Amino acid sequence: MIRTHNCGQLRKTDVNKEVKLVGWIHSRRDHGGLIFFDLRDREGLTQIVFNPQQMSADIFQEAEKLRSEFVVNISGKVGQRPAGTENPKLPTGEIEVAASGLEVLNPAKTLPFEIADETEISEEVRLKYRYLDLRRPRMKKNIMFRYRTVKVIRDYLDGQGFIEVETPILTKSTPEGARDYLVPSRVHPGNFFALPQSPQLFKQLLMVAGMEKYFQIAKCFRDEDLRADRQPEHTQIDMEMSFVDQEDIFALCEGLMTEVFKKTLSIDLKTPFPRLTYKEAKDKYGSDKPDLRFGLEFKDISSLVATADFKVFAEIIKNQGVVKAICVPGIAGYSRKEIDDLTKLANEFGAKGLAWFKINNGTIESPIAKFFKAEVLNSIKELMGAKDGDMILIIADAPKVVAESLGRLRSYLGDKLNLINKKEFNFSWVVDFPLFQYNAEEKRWESEHHPFTAPNYDDVEYFDTDPGQMRSQSYDLVLNGTEIASGSIRIHRKEIQEKIFSTLGIGPEEAKEKFGFLLEAFEYGAPPHGGIAPGLDRLTTIMLGEDSIREVIAFPKTQKAVDLMTDAPGQVGEKQLRELHIKLR
Repeated sequence: MIRTHNCGQLRKTDVNKEVKLVGWIHSRRDHGGLIFFDLRDREGLTQIVFNPQQMSADIFQEAEKLRSEFVVNISGKVGQRPAGTENPKLPTGEIEVAASGLEVLNPAKTLPFEIADETEISEEVRLKYRYLDLRRPRMKKNIMFRYRTVKVIRDYLDGQGFIEVETPILTKSTPEGARDYLVPSRVHPGNFFALPQSPQLFKQLLMVAGMEKYFQIAKCFRDEDLRADRQPEHTQIDMEMSFVDQEDIFALCEGLMTEVFKKTLSIDLKTPFPRLTYKEAKDKYGSDKPDLRFGLEFKDISSLVATADFKVFAEIIKNQGVVKAICVPGIAGYSRKEIDDLTKLANEFGAKGLAWFKINNGTIESPIAKFFKAEVLNSIKELMGAKDGDMILIIADAPKVVAESLGRLRSYLGDKLNLINKKEFNFSWVVDFPLFQYNAEEKRWESEHHPFTAPNYDDVEYFDTDPGQMRSQSYDLVLNGTEIASGSIRIHRKEIQEKIFSTLGIGPEEAKEKFGFLLEAFEYGAPPHGGIAPGLDRLTTIMLGEDSIREVIAFPKTQKAVDLMTDAPGQVGEKQLRELHIKLR
């Protein structure tokens, strides 16, 4: 290469060496006839000094023209910085390079923003000039961290006997939940490939093929509504194993997370991770991905208030609703406006109202306290563990509405009241998910996860009588209130898979058309198998303390699934459309 060292490499031990460095002009300072530049490459910064007494006039004049982000080739001698001018914040802060030669490899126009973390830049501008945004220290750190994480993952899984196998990007459209991205086939007019929502079918076929332990850093594509933790294309750490049960997969995944956190953040995780059933998570936190870094657990007070004179609660309980509460520490002094704001938040998620009890000087204060006997109020206070200065927030409604609205209030208050330790990484497993969920609008059953998830075999009696009672052998790994991995023990017997399809309303002909190759494969000796797929984007986002997965993806799309840098998606010409036998309407 044309350089002898990178810009983060030189130290005091290199003084008097003749070196060549290349990179970008990061900053410039003029001091009494001397010109100082910080030269930057991927590895760091080195201070360069241009002294007119130690070089030709032509070179110095050329140096005077240098501006931010010019790409240059510098030759010179390493020297020790004068006493008092060292920069302890830089690994190279004790040395500088006295330039003797300069070559401008490429000048740069005036930039749309400064290459610095402190610069306030709109996300639209950052994404339009992403190649400049990636030069900023924070973004460079994020991309390097992601790379190191992937390196640790590959090494760990290799040590566990896994092999990495690539699966097709052009595949067949299958009903797995989200919309597929479709790719028209030119050579088969009227037919389409689909981009995979996950490698699900192929990794199961790899188990049938006897690969036993497979992994892949896999690209997945889903045409769905976007938000901060979603992209039309995302990356997951896909793993599948034969001859395993849930405990094997939990142990593997906990080992992987322990290795990743130790080698990237020097953090020792405590294992095994705690486990909650789906029902416990919903009952206590209103979410199947609860944040366990703080309390505010739900308490069901339905039995305590069912016979009270407060008709609102009594009527809801009579109609199969529930009354649940959280005890929030230290907010008994909230004003009426602050309580109204909490009520509006609960309303946004379906709740018709928000009741409350304040605990002051050992007594309960509330506009509705008069409807309850003293022993009932004391029982509520005792159940909630309420102390002076606390406030009990209560929502009464259908179970789903209570879970959603009270869960949102819990998350909001946990953040607002600084109840969450932002430096903590709290993992938990959620298990025993329902196998099916009922789509009331379309009057049909749907898979809670995907149709290849094995049922809990203790529940097969409900197949024909009450599918909603069936539990699945699926599991989610939750980190700080975000689902970062989902997996399951898979179906490996044809008759069970056909039974699932039948419950989902997928008849034999449709099943054969969409999944015939998988069903046939099961007839040739498919082993028991299962897997899990942590999301690489979400995992690294949380580890780095970022708010959006766009901060850990080199070239992400916006929330409207647009690439501002390349202007994708874009229109194509009439000739291409004719070749694909497509006509726009």
